[in-house]
Amino acid sequence: MADWTNLALLLAEALLYFAVMAGLFRLRHRFGIGLVFTALGAMHFLETYLAAIVYLELPGGLVISPGSIVLFCGKLAMLLLVYIREDAAAVRQPIYGLLVGNFLMVALVFLMRFHDVVPIAGGRPLDFQLMDEMGGLMIWGTILLFVDSILLILLYERTGEWLGDRQMMRVILSAALVLTFDQLGFFTALYLLSGVPFSVLYGGWIAKMGSAVVFGLMTAFYLRHVEVAGTIRSAPLLSDVFDALTYRQRQETEGRLGRDGLTGLLDRNRFDSEGRSLVNDAALGKRSLSVMIVVMDGFRAFIDRHGRAAGDGAFRQVADLIRLTTRETDRVYRYGDEEIVVLCDGLAHRSAILAAERLRRRVATALADAASPVTVSIGLATAPLDGVDLVSVLEAAEHRLYTAKAAGGNRVVGHPEEGGGKVAQFPRSKPA
Repeated sequence: MADWTNLALLLAEALLYFAVMAGLFRLRHRFGIGLVFTALGAMHFLETYLAAIVYLELPGGLVISPGSIVLFCGKLAMLLLVYIREDAAAVRQPIYGLLVGNFLMVALVFLMRFHDVVPIAGGRPLDFQLMDEMGGLMIWGTILLFVDSILLILLYERTGEWLGDRQMMRVILSAALVLTFDQLGFFTALYLLSGVPFSVLYGGWIAKMGSAVVFGLMTAFYLRHVEVAGTIRSAPLLSDVFDALTYRQRQETEGRLGRDGLTGLLDRNRFDSEGRSLVNDAALGKRSLSVMIVVMDGFRAFIDRHGRAAGDGAFRQVADLIRLTTRETDRVYRYGDEEIVVLCDGLAHRSAILAAERLRRRVATALADAASPVTVSIGLATAPLDGVDLVSVLEAAEHRLYTAKAAGGNRVVGHPEEGGGKVAQFPRSKPA
């Protein structure tokens, strides 16, 4: 019975891990995404320690480590969630931080060998052998995590071509393939440093495939039922009087100045006053700034068929989905009667293409079951690739938007030399 008890406890631990981490992620718009990254870093040593020292037996005689099955698989699921809801640049931040922290730990442990330690804590010496093993495994594990994250993002995007908008299957398949690669890489380090038997390789792989399913189901549930359009940026429930005043003052200010009455997006006046300075600041800082122009396909025909009220409702839904799908740092404006412009500071063109494609799929999926399904076309340009001033970048984005609409709509068109010129790859048909 002990093996079944171990399995039940592992499932409970996976549920607890994801519930807490997803809860922190859900709060990022109020407290910042640093909550998630700090929690990931706090558990990094425990994850490595359990993966090297603690093993359990599951039904069928499988030998596994809860560090790999719960904490590492859960961490990958969270990083994929960060990518889907934020971007690849955000995913890199905790990995770089962990890598630097691991090297720092190894350096400090090396220097501590030269201390003359006073035997106060029960005479227990510092276990340098354990710390050396943990340091080596943590560095190797973080390097693997860097490769895993790149593979996970690439596979998630590629599976979109095969599976369309079946998000749960995309997450599970991507995670399963990456965890197979990771199991081979991390077992090699465990075998060389700790001498673990080969049964751990096989048992760990089977268990990681199960974890891919469990965490994939929870991730898909979160994306479908927790972060829903129109709720992600709602007013937080604030108990602290100073926070309440700050929030109220900001809302009142935004309500009086610079907000579109229909959608709540920033308005054209705000774009005119902010857009030029944002592009100039990006140029001075030698960083990219991408511009998306998003237009509902057949918007005027939609209004002719269903009326202005229905058209306004559909446009508001699209605006909500754009706010949900874009990053917290992105600036979203209602640019005209039909156009929405997104300014993505610090987002390179290839990353912007992926972000725009996620947005296109999100709209097509969310509004596929409406009486008249709604899709969008997106023209994309990036400074300094397409120009060093706002006018040049906007003109490039508008030209690509026209290209997308002329090719049938429901597609993203970016710079042809940066992977954005294949205008025929997204058919206008209703998504699966």
